[in-house]
Amino acid sequence: MTFDFDTVIDRAPSDSRKWRKYAGRDILPLWVADMDFAAPPAVLAALHRRVDHGVFGYAGPLPSLTEATVAYCAARYGWKIEPSWIVWLPGLVTALNLAARSMGAAGDAVLTATPIYPPFMSAPRNQGLETIMVPLAVRADGRHEFDWPAMERAVTPRTKVFFLCSPHNPVGRVFTRPELEQVAAFCAKHDLVLVSDDIHCDLILDDLPHLPIATLSAETAARSITLLAPSKTYNIAGLACSLAIIPDSRRRQQFVSAMAGIVPEMSPLGYAACEAAFREGEPWRQALLAYLRGNRDFLAAFLREHLPMITMTPCQATYLAWLDVSALKLTDAGAFFEQHGVGLADGAQYGAPAGHFVRLNFGCTRATLTTALQRMQRAVAAR
Repeated sequence: MTFDFDTVIDRAPSDSRKWRKYAGRDILPLWVADMDFAAPPAVLAALHRRVDHGVFGYAGPLPSLTEATVAYCAARYGWKIEPSWIVWLPGLVTALNLAARSMGAAGDAVLTATPIYPPFMSAPRNQGLETIMVPLAVRADGRHEFDWPAMERAVTPRTKVFFLCSPHNPVGRVFTRPELEQVAAFCAKHDLVLVSDDIHCDLILDDLPHLPIATLSAETAARSITLLAPSKTYNIAGLACSLAIIPDSRRRQQFVSAMAGIVPEMSPLGYAACEAAFREGEPWRQALLAYLRGNRDFLAAFLREHLPMITMTPCQATYLAWLDVSALKLTDAGAFFEQHGVGLADGAQYGAPAGHFVRLNFGCTRATLTTALQRMQRAVAAR
């Protein structure tokens, strides 16, 4: 079966937040992490069947969804999880806030490494906790790594949680087993709850394995909360279906208790889409990965040939490119490119220095990406 990722779907008149941000303006939106591709045919078919049922009352996960999730973890990652470990959620941002709320108290702190997805920084503050941010170290080849001496200096007795993004958004790293073992050892040494956002784990572009950190050992699993979702991989974020895997019963109860009266019911359409994605989405995912690899490589080649003053961090995973634009000496990089018709995410919101970085979403048609890059080329030439 072949899948079409080249046909442009006009999202501008739709309810898309991504496209409506620039309604009425000639700006291509490559800022937020959703792709411009239709969901897999298997997911669409499952949604049609659920809609045809005609009744949309309060919903809960069917046993078949739980079975599909357990089988997915086992087949994809060799991870044998128990059904009781699964907590269903309407989104990963909700999960980050719940983790901060349930695993810490007012005045405690959450540690994370920057640049990082903005809710990693805001979720602790939302819950009355401090966010401690330690910049990732950058090697000469552009590879980002944890700065362990700085992490040791930053941790305090009030630090209760470590937020990990694996694979990493926005720098696109797939962490190796030794790196994850060092994260686990650090959390054990300082008795930190380890919250790992693995939402991009099925979007690895290089020939590398994804290793859920909870699989390293029973001790690591006991202090872990792993966050997963089909939303990024299968482009169904709007259906609001995510899950936390929490092996330790005490931590799981704390997490669930923090949900009471706050977290809404999940949608029956989200459940249906998730099960179809986990059971039947693999052929489409493989085709998507091939297309995204092509987009990533096209982007890298275009920058080398036409925009050498912009450098791209090696992107091992995700459809998000982290671009260093510091050579352009911009005060507001996001605003600069918007003025020239390309909507990018400014790196400052990820904890990077203002004007130094932008994040570009290449989960779009090759034609859209080409036009955006040509606009960026003209913008730089006009400076």
